[in-house]
Amino acid sequence: MRITGYRTLTTVQEWGRPVGDANGVFADGMVPVPIVIVDTDAGISGFGIGPHVEIERIFAAIDGEDPRAVTTLYDRMLRHTFKAGHGGPVFGTIGALDTALWDIKAQAAGQPLWRLLGGRDRRVPAYASGLDIALTDDELVSAYEDYARHGLRAAKLKGGLDIERDRHRLTLVRELLTEAGHGLRPGLMLDVNEAWTRKQAVRHIWELERTLDLIWIEEPVRRWDAEGLATVGRGVRASVATGENLTGLEQYRPLIAADAVDIVQTAAVGGVTHFLRVSALAHAHDLPVSPIGNSPIGLLHAATSVPNHLTSELQDLHPPVGVTIDLHVEDGAFVLGDSPGLGVRVDEQLIRAAARQPQAQPADGPNVRPERAGQRLLAQADGVVPARRLPFPAAAGPPRNSHEVSPTARH
Repeated sequence: MRITGYRTLTTVQEWGRPVGDANGVFADGMVPVPIVIVDTDAGISGFGIGPHVEIERIFAAIDGEDPRAVTTLYDRMLRHTFKAGHGGPVFGTIGALDTALWDIKAQAAGQPLWRLLGGRDRRVPAYASGLDIALTDDELVSAYEDYARHGLRAAKLKGGLDIERDRHRLTLVRELLTEAGHGLRPGLMLDVNEAWTRKQAVRHIWELERTLDLIWIEEPVRRWDAEGLATVGRGVRASVATGENLTGLEQYRPLIAADAVDIVQTAAVGGVTHFLRVSALAHAHDLPVSPIGNSPIGLLHAATSVPNHLTSELQDLHPPVGVTIDLHVEDGAFVLGDSPGLGVRVDEQLIRAAARQPQAQPADGPNVRPERAGQRLLAQADGVVPARRLPFPAAAGPPRNSHEVSPTARH
């Protein structure tokens, strides 16, 4: 079997409501989802989600190769980018191609990827994550009621702009999930997408912890600030979670060495091989791992095979336009199917014919770190925005691209 080519396309995740974080909001709820499809001479095609940046140069590393040599080809792709580096969206392109190769390998073996990787249990524990910073109280409750109906008993909210508003919103979700769980204490997490300085982080979380029990605080300071993350970890009770924006083991090493991370995260866009290697590194230090992304399908399969998987992020309960996946959500877990490979099917005609397209991203959108991030003296104005973004500035990191549950199967 040989790799013969690739195709790229972009669909959208239609949330039907504003989604975003402390940096800004997609007011129309339309999040672009880039897709890479790798073809072979055996008629098997593999599916991956991620950027298309530098894809011609990166694809040259695997063109004509046997796709089943996945980990070797992953390292070849890294070597093809070593001069300029493999950070940012370039790493995402490598991850998308890597995921597609794993899909091909499992399809060729006639097995679902979770089985091929050595997984025993097809159930992957999940937590709810609504990218919910722009929602009113009623909208917030309604969104998490939907998650609760699928058995989710842990939730990660977006925040970081106002202590009292974060406390209020976390309390609303805590009460809702406590009732849904018949009195059992739910799990609560807060994600601020690198919005704070070290002191801001400790002060904000310490104040919240007077009345709330947080499992983790996610990306409280800049992703590479090992000393800062360690300072936050020593100053609060909650675990520090980070890693979704790190690329390569070399970026995790200093954080782990500095005791700066308690929950090791990897993004779906990083690919399956990256997740497996990060998981092994974390396991060597007795640290749990948690995949990030809207139903990170490749990482869900891989999570079944690692001993230190904690929980995976579940964002939207519906798949992107034109995508179906053989999995569903029940009793607070993703349940993977038996379809060979990732179990993903793509309707390319539907995607290309779809009339709706995401709006062009503005220069001050959620993927751009605001000029005053980390330099705000007072809490930001409260309220909900009908327009493009929140009426307050904020901090870093975009909402994660969506890709997932299928109506028949299943972020």
